[in-house]
Amino acid sequence: MIRKKLIAGNWKMNKSATEAAPLAQEIVAAAGRNTDVDIVVCPPFTALETVGKIIDGSSIKLGAQNMHPEASGAYTGEISAGMLRDLFASHILLGHSERRSYFGETDAFINKKTLAALKNQLRPILCVGETLAEREAGTTLKVVQTQIEGGLEGVTKDQVTNVVIAYEPVWAIGTGKVATTAQAQEVHAFIRGLLVKLYGDAIAQKIRILYGGSMKPSNAPELLAQKDIDGGLIGGASLESRSFLELITAAAAVK
Repeated sequence: MIRKKLIAGNWKMNKSATEAAPLAQEIVAAAGRNTDVDIVVCPPFTALETVGKIIDGSSIKLGAQNMHPEASGAYTGEISAGMLRDLFASHILLGHSERRSYFGETDAFINKKTLAALKNQLRPILCVGETLAEREAGTTLKVVQTQIEGGLEGVTKDQVTNVVIAYEPVWAIGTGKVATTAQAQEVHAFIRGLLVKLYGDAIAQKIRILYGGSMKPSNAPELLAQKDIDGGLIGGASLESRSFLELITAAAAVK
């Protein structure tokens, strides 16, 4: 089963609409007709409309970084799936470790978002991963299993092929530390096996699993060559077009 590689850029709380425009333009100019790799950019809410207009007509997809599970209502400061679809977003980051740790998001709450996203034709990029303490305690696989089973509760076989899983060892995000290739592949293979148990082999082989722990041009070729690593969820390296484009090139080179 050949799964098309996916490179997703998570800009986090960086880039105003004014700053986002040239970055999006540079990515479109260099990779806007790329069909070898799926490319998603996830700017902050205030830049979604600007970036969406720039990438319109290209092969690059628009993603948001978060959403509320309810369709509307008295949720001051929140954004619904319908609002994101209205801006032509196609992807949504859910359960990022920063949402879990800084904002106390639970597996149950992330699951509500996942179900709401799928209902609104948004493709969730469901983030899972362990902290340094959890890795040192030897509970990595248990933590990842709990997060995946919780996040995918109630997601049907028909729906789950629209979900992307992103494994992000929390201790490797923005720290410059990277899991070894073997460590990353071990967890990706475990996730694949868990998806086989939950949904069967045929469906599990269609689901893409991204690595999200400080992937950069220097380590990307080795990581992307692994059997179960289907792309990257890119933080810092997505804020500068050259490094992001180098990652896209690295993904396209994997056969």
